[in-house]
Amino acid sequence: MLLAFKQRLAITRNGVKLLQRKSVAIAIPASVVSDIPHLREKTSKIGLIGRTAAIFGVREIIIYKDELKLDQRADMELIATLLSYMETPQYLRKKLFKLKPELRYAGILPPLRTPHHPLSKEAKELKVGEFREGVTVVKSGNNMFVDIGVDKLALIRGARLPLEKRVTVKITGVNKYVMASLANRDEVPHYCGYSVTMWDDSFGRLVAKRLFDLKIATSKYGVFFPSAAGKIAERWRKSEKILIAFGAPTKGLYEIVKLEGLNLDRIVDFVVNTIPGQLTETVRTEEALIASLAVFNCIFGFKV
Repeated sequence: MLLAFKQRLAITRNGVKLLQRKSVAIAIPASVVSDIPHLREKTSKIGLIGRTAAIFGVREIIIYKDELKLDQRADMELIATLLSYMETPQYLRKKLFKLKPELRYAGILPPLRTPHHPLSKEAKELKVGEFREGVTVVKSGNNMFVDIGVDKLALIRGARLPLEKRVTVKITGVNKYVMASLANRDEVPHYCGYSVTMWDDSFGRLVAKRLFDLKIATSKYGVFFPSAAGKIAERWRKSEKILIAFGAPTKGLYEIVKLEGLNLDRIVDFVVNTIPGQLTETVRTEEALIASLAVFNCIFGFKV
């Protein structure tokens, strides 16, 4: 079961049971691709990060500045563009992404194959109650037509939206027309991708300003994970918004926050080592991401 989407039952005011889900965000440094000179290899590494985030049901990927004296905007925009492109269903990409130099090697990005990336292309295969991602393409009076990746546009009555806007819709009828209604992503019962945030500020200010119930940093200097697993599990059960943070290729989170005059142990709830006894001098960010999320998934994925 995906760690970010362990389902919990909640009773609403009218007595209806709804599914609630934990929201897990990961924080990665802007310099995650700074040690790679060629765009093709940068694209490949970012593809691995996006794929890993989707495998484990991450809800948000936050890119933070880790070199405070440098302008990291270009790297942040590259990472954000490629991650957003990956998360967008294939049938919407040409409408939502213009030709950009950053997308030159987008063809090597791995497909996510998540539930919100359906393969069906015919309207007759749609089911009432199904959720689809779409983009607004035509206005007609008070109605809106949305491209949802099948051979017919979906009609939403009484909707006023700008064109070329990505929306989530719920199929309400499939006859002569495909009828749909606007939906909130929180209504969708399955994983519907991650959002990407460019945090054009330091990691210290990220954890200070964003409201997370539980903040976990990964570091080779952290506590041996099994030693802290019990305490983390207790906090995990009570938390809705969880942040898991990762360091850069050339320096870890202790060094990154030290540049701000901060102590990592004081600004997060736990600092853990999820790869004890590593036999390489460094562990790359994308490697730490896979190892750490796999560990958290095994230990906390079934915790309510």
